[in-house]
Amino acid sequence: MIEVFKTNVQETEQSKMIVMKLLEHFPNSVINFDLEDCDKILRIHAVSISNKRIIEVLNSYGYQCEVLL
Repeated sequence: MIEVFKTNVQETEQSKMIVMKLLEHFPNSVINFDLEDCDKILRIHAVSISNKRIIEVLNSYGYQCEVLL
């Protein structure tokens, strides 16, 4: 399963921190950002994904996040 999110993350260092935090919640996932994309894409590949939890984690660090359709 792959989910793609639109975020407002701007910096590489921010994205690395978020990936580390998300891996705490989804340990066997492949998580990466595409900060070159205009939507600052967050891509998560995992067996099971909770969109609500991913959005909550980013929001807790002050970032916006929504499922990209």
